[in-house]
Amino acid sequence: MVSATALLSLGQAQENPAPTSSFVSWLEQDYMLGDWGGLRTTLSKHGVDFEFFYAGSLPDNLEGGNRRGTLYQGGLLMTLDLDSQKLVGYEGGTFHASSLWLHGEKPFSTFADGSPNYVGDLNKVNLLDFPNAARLWELWYQQKLLEGKVTIKAGELSIDRDFIVPEYYNTLGSFTLINQTFLYPTLAFNVYDIAGLPPLHHGLASTPNAVPGVLLRFEPLRQVYGQAAVYGGDPDQTYSGTRFNLSETEGALAYFEVGYHLNQGTNDTGLEGAYKVGGYYHTGDFPDAYEGTFIALDNKLLALGQTPLGIYPALQTRGGNYGLYFLAEQQLFREKDKTDPAKQGLVGFFRLAEAPGDRNLTQLGVDGGLVYKGLIPSRDWDTLAVGASYLQMSDDIANAQRDINALVTSLGGTPVFNKLADYEGVLEISYKAQLTAWWTLQPSLQRVFHPGGHLSADIPDAWVFILQTTLRF
Repeated sequence: MVSATALLSLGQAQENPAPTSSFVSWLEQDYMLGDWGGLRTTLSKHGVDFEFFYAGSLPDNLEGGNRRGTLYQGGLLMTLDLDSQKLVGYEGGTFHASSLWLHGEKPFSTFADGSPNYVGDLNKVNLLDFPNAARLWELWYQQKLLEGKVTIKAGELSIDRDFIVPEYYNTLGSFTLINQTFLYPTLAFNVYDIAGLPPLHHGLASTPNAVPGVLLRFEPLRQVYGQAAVYGGDPDQTYSGTRFNLSETEGALAYFEVGYHLNQGTNDTGLEGAYKVGGYYHTGDFPDAYEGTFIALDNKLLALGQTPLGIYPALQTRGGNYGLYFLAEQQLFREKDKTDPAKQGLVGFFRLAEAPGDRNLTQLGVDGGLVYKGLIPSRDWDTLAVGASYLQMSDDIANAQRDINALVTSLGGTPVFNKLADYEGVLEISYKAQLTAWWTLQPSLQRVFHPGGHLSADIPDAWVFILQTTLRF
């Protein structure tokens, strides 16, 4: 039986809890460097917000791929946002500027300037696997009109900040899966020039690249929106990222999207979700995939000092390029109500993307998975994620490879392609531990099936382990 004295002592302890130590306060603050002596809060009250975010990773190709090995890759993201209402009393305006410092050993997944790589995949197992640079990223002004129902944004833009954007399972500020295709689908990169063919100066302005562009968004209802944008057709990939250029030869890239938000209002009690349908169209000319396969092989044979096939002396092009996509994200289980700051629970996602195989490397992409936040008791902010992806190569390329093998065999030679172009698959499982409010540590294990999809080589399946950490300053 508890005495009255003990109860009184317990009550006094509850009324006067032990003070938090300086070390614990440091671990619990939002940024590693804190409030900068109150400067961050003061600037924010006057409409000036800034972020410093660092990510570093150690990708290790354990088995398969082109070769085994590990290296270090890192990136520092710096952003600045100015609020017109707080600064000058003008409602609805936002100015945004951001830059990136990318460093480390490159490349890990893909070819770059003829350098050898480790995995040889199209999807990129590591989000930080970009050429080293200290570059401008985005620079734009956004204005909201008609009580926020209309938004206009113009400037130097990255398309993946506005279209096919995941809202629950894999955002730029919260990587739950490290393979690039789970952030932005690999099929959308079809608009890039195809290696081995004459350059046509086309590409996709996705992080860390940007192009001049303008976006218009309309939200007639809280749950529904539609948006469209037009961008330059070739992203700036220079070291500094300061080439602001538009030309007829590069073409233009237009994106369109409509979306529906389910149960995202403050008073909605149901499980939340987001559903998006969209597409894109590039105005440039693109090489015919069937004929291009023959010509790319001829160019490779010439580089090796061998006799080319010489069947297609001139490359035929097709006008324009396009694709369609669907993205669904849905909460499947929520541990607590919407007031839970950690948003603990289970989210499922599914995405489908298609493009014509007669002018692209890939023609179908499917990915999906599950993300659980707070699965382990007392670890409310940790995230366990499982994702799978299937990327189908162009049937036209596979048909060209089959015909090349038949031609070479009929002339008494051996088949050029041991395996015909088929697909690249990815399976990833990761666990992100929120060590402090500003520091995470995340191991990721990935299995890459058919790296490169047998487009040009028969690369063995790969096992890749990545250890990534992030810091907010």
